[in-house]
Amino acid sequence: MKVSPRYKMPLKRRSQKKTNYKRRLGLLLSGKPRLVVRKSLRHMKAQLVKYERAGDKVLVSATTHDLENFGWKGSTSNITSAYLLGFLIGTKAVKKKAKEAVFDIGLQRSLAGTRIYATLKGAVDAGMEIPCSEDIFPSEERIAGKHIESYGKALKEKDPQKFKSVFTKSNPEQVPKMFESVKAKISKG
Repeated sequence: MKVSPRYKMPLKRRSQKKTNYKRRLGLLLSGKPRLVVRKSLRHMKAQLVKYERAGDKVLVSATTHDLENFGWKGSTSNITSAYLLGFLIGTKAVKKKAKEAVFDIGLQRSLAGTRIYATLKGAVDAGMEIPCSEDIFPSEERIAGKHIESYGKALKEKDPQKFKSVFTKSNPEQVPKMFESVKAKISKG
């Protein structure tokens, strides 16, 4: 609430902690489209967005829900599905002749090896040119889902009851095979 003539009212989205305008301006000054990645507890969303004066224009969009069309039956909130999401959006962007982008994570925390950077790795592997360091990507084992397979085997031996409650959608031993088949289907188009 404005109280005196010296007080400058903050912008609405900044006061709601939704937009960092200084970071956004830096991304827009690059002149390239932004690869925007947002996550929730259960799903992820990625968009290739181009700035226009009238408002941002979404060139390509994908969510982890779209992976089900390619045969993904596992969780949509792990590193493996995040990589596949990035690979999907990267493949769509390359088909639309949008090969360059800058990475936009918004106000999310930047931690190396997380789902956000797995999505970035998928987009880079699909053929997009996005400036980044190789150090931030998760390991190839985690991307392929081998950690899920080993955790599932250990949990099945230790506590079969918990295993049934945790892995209701899919069998964890099938995740690496499912990952390879879904990646192949995405690359075919």
